[in-house]
Amino acid sequence: MRQNIIAGNWKMHKTVRDASEFLQEFLPHLEHTPEDREVVLCIPATSLWPISKSLHGSRIRLGAQNVHWAEEGAFTGEISPAMLTEIGVRYVLVGHSEPRQYCGETDEAVNKRSIAAQKAGLTPILCLGETKEQRDNGETEDIIISQVEQGLPGVDLANLVIAYEPIWAIGTGETCEVHEANRVIGLIRSQLDNPDVPIQYGGSVKPALINEIMEQPEIDGVLVGGASLVPEDFAKIVNYF
Repeated sequence: MRQNIIAGNWKMHKTVRDASEFLQEFLPHLEHTPEDREVVLCIPATSLWPISKSLHGSRIRLGAQNVHWAEEGAFTGEISPAMLTEIGVRYVLVGHSEPRQYCGETDEAVNKRSIAAQKAGLTPILCLGETKEQRDNGETEDIIISQVEQGLPGVDLANLVIAYEPIWAIGTGETCEVHEANRVIGLIRSQLDNPDVPIQYGGSVKPALINEIMEQPEIDGVLVGGASLVPEDFAKIVNYF
């Protein structure tokens, strides 16, 4: 059975002090959050350990924003799966459009990161999405199918979350029309051998849109950027309906 997963991606925001202050304001909003949804915060690496200690007994699952495929080695700036699991991390983002765009991340690297994460007991949140140019050229379906085909070999679909994030809607304030997001997510699901993989929508998700997004039959949650930085806004998203 598919689970609804509401994840926040803080990107390169918030110091440890900022993160602690966020939790103090945010945690009380989870007292009556329905049990049918998982709440995840993917935060900067500098805050993972101190915030992990603050989350014991809470509804929040800790997520990282990166993981390497090697157990250890000369990979300056990277972080290994064991480094994450040791401090209580449960989820990790892989294939987000920003590493793809700014750091040359390839589908092959994304696949290796996902496999390594799963071997260590982490759940990858695999991000897929097309650019504005690709959409305007009518290439959305081909791009998405290609990312699925190249990103999933060897990946355990029983321990995976997929996030459809149209790149043109990330941080732009332009949200993909909900029925179109539902259509593309349905396309992604049609390519999977396991229909129960949770598939989120991400891209300028706001509190005002969350109910409409979550009413779509193919959408199993959201991956939230900017709105996850504001405790009250993220609480409204987490407590949709």
